[in-house]
This record gives sequence, C-alpha cells and structure tokens, in this order.
Amino acid sequence: MAHISEAEFARICEGIREDRRSIIEHNPIGPPEDILLWMLMSTLVMYLSLDDAEAPCFPGKPDAGTYRTAIHFILTDRKTDDFAVDPYLDNLISE
Repeated sequence: MAHISEAEFARICEGIREDRRSIIEHNPIGPPEDILLWMLMSTLVMYLSLDDAEAPCFPGKPDAGTYRTAIHFILTDRKTDDFAVDPYLDNLISE
C-alpha cells in the first residue's frame, strides 16, 4: 500500500488550488467546490495507485460532502504522519 506525507498532500492541494481557474473551466461537472474536491480525490487515487477495489465509488450524484468523505477514506491508514486533512480541504475550496 502506498502512503502520503503531509508535505506531499499539501503540495498536491496547493497545485490544484493554483490551477483552480483552469480546472473549473475545463471540468464543468458542478459547483467549483465539487470540481476541486473531485480533482483532489482523483489525484489521490492515481498518486496512491489504488486499484478498483480500493477506490471509492458513489451511488447517485456525489457532492462536495461525498468527495470530502471519500478523501478521508482514501487517506485512512495511508498517511505517513498524523495530520488534519480538513484545513487543506477548506483552503482548497476557499475563494
């Protein structure tokens, strides 16, 4: 199982935040916070090399809350050090 450090998670979040405008423009799947959290979740799935059985799947139409929950799920037992995820998520979606 692959792991992620706080520094690397922060770097990924900041990269998405820096590209926020372009990401939202090219992925019109819903509100901006849904799009950004979806992008982070998708990036984590690839970064951590999750297989289909480990990747979250959603019944119905996911929203920001669903993506937050999925990100927390993905990071469970995959963080190399204990860090709070929500401040990074809050910063990612703040304007």
